[in-house]
Amino acid sequence: MGNHGAMTDQKSLPWRTLVQMTRPGFLVITAVACVLGASVAAACGHGPNVWTALATLVLAVLMHAAANVLNDYHDALNGADDANSHGLFPFTGGARLIQNGHVTTQDTHNLAGALIMVLIPCGLLLAVKTGGGLVWLGLAGLFLGWAYSAPPLVLMKRGLGELTVALTWGLVVVGADYVQRGQFFVIPAAVALSFALLVGNILVINGFPDAQADAQVGKRTLVVRFGPRRVAWMYLAFACLAYAWLLVGVRLFIHPEPALWGLVSMPLSLAAFVMLLKNAEQPVRLAPAIVLTIAAAVLHGLAMSAGLVSLSLFGSL
Repeated sequence: MGNHGAMTDQKSLPWRTLVQMTRPGFLVITAVACVLGASVAAACGHGPNVWTALATLVLAVLMHAAANVLNDYHDALNGADDANSHGLFPFTGGARLIQNGHVTTQDTHNLAGALIMVLIPCGLLLAVKTGGGLVWLGLAGLFLGWAYSAPPLVLMKRGLGELTVALTWGLVVVGADYVQRGQFFVIPAAVALSFALLVGNILVINGFPDAQADAQVGKRTLVVRFGPRRVAWMYLAFACLAYAWLLVGVRLFIHPEPALWGLVSMPLSLAAFVMLLKNAEQPVRLAPAIVLTIAAAVLHGLAMSAGLVSLSLFGSL
């Protein structure tokens, strides 16, 4: 399997390589989810407790990093990344460090294990401080991160990858709120939905450049199952559903009204869709649309957070 069998001493890997193995550019999405969850709690008059919010952010980012490393490990084993000659690095196709001979599959496995070994005791300590419900959220997050890539479930091969990603980042928002609030509540789950849909769209559009390689190894992403043109319209449907839910939620007094600040990201989503529809069958040209998709999710989360924080400054819900 190419360079996978090359002997590399785990201890000799420099910190820069270890960080690159986690695909750090995508971790900002998790940081935004944590900010959004803490902002919902603040708008409801809970917190923020700076230290527990910071601990939540660090642990959530580590969980995301572990999931990324696990994904690269299993994609190396199943041959997906080896087969992927059309990916748009650094957006798709994994970190490529195994394929380029910088690390081995064993290095990748070891790093994932080390991250999980840090996460479990630290997560339990945070749960002792904030509430037992965090244990269930943490277990759900670990399970989804593992089940997305690892056998026997391999959700990314069963047409459930996009749904799994959206659900996972929705849970991050709920978890960040829970740490501040100390209990579950409907508002963070409602606010999380639009953000989760836009995060899910990141995986949807990333499936276009990877479709050929994914099909070869049996990954049934939306693009593989339904073809690029149909999935381009699905992308629009998911984006429209996100913004429609935001409007409906405010109308029904589920969302606090300042959550409407999230609508500022709508032009980015629409611009990304136009580019995607135009280049759906030429994925090599999709890098700008992928950037806009990521930017839409990040801006959406940050704008809602800003609106909710503004509400907390003038009175809680």
